[in-house]
Amino acid sequence: MNKPIIILGNGGHSSVLTEILIAQNREIIGFTSPQKEENQFDLPYLGQDEVIFQFDSKEIELVLGIGSVAVTAIRQNLFHHFNKENYIFSNVIHPSAIIAPSVKLGRGIQIMAGVIIQTNTFIDDNTIVNTGSKIDHDCYIGSHVHIAPGTTISGGVKIGASSHIGAGSTIIQQIDIGSGCLIGAGSVVVKNIGNRVKAIGVPAREV
Repeated sequence: MNKPIIILGNGGHSSVLTEILIAQNREIIGFTSPQKEENQFDLPYLGQDEVIFQFDSKEIELVLGIGSVAVTAIRQNLFHHFNKENYIFSNVIHPSAIIAPSVKLGRGIQIMAGVIIQTNTFIDDNTIVNTGSKIDHDCYIGSHVHIAPGTTISGGVKIGASSHIGAGSTIIQQIDIGSGCLIGAGSVVVKNIGNRVKAIGVPAREV
């Protein structure tokens, strides 16, 4: 049974998620933000994030409406902060996404319009797969990763936690990308990338 939702954040990413939830007839209690502000869907402002503790963790679910560009640590810390207090982050999946039955998803996964995810792929907690991205078979995508719009990830690819894969990037088959990496927009990754590396270009090179 679906539980009522509180959305953390009120920016552009939050708006995309809100439209998906409304289309799925999910009940949204309201949103949190550092200060009171208007919401384009007329959702109630509940207060700052700590107001969530006034709600029973068994009675609600959370949706993290903060994007990961430039604020990866904030998004990750909020997930851990509420997860350790037994609050559940709901998966939000656009109805146009195509996901193979054997795909396994963690908690707080956000999958946007036009995404395709193929057989035996695993996506760990709090990861965003953004608009129009394609992930082929037998991939492993770690926690707190952002797959930006239009990315193509071929079969057997592994991406470590907290990495950002820039818009329009291509990763060829059987490539390993470490944790905390930044792959620049439009890059083509043809060899393994270590941890905490920034790589850009065609082919992608460390910078």
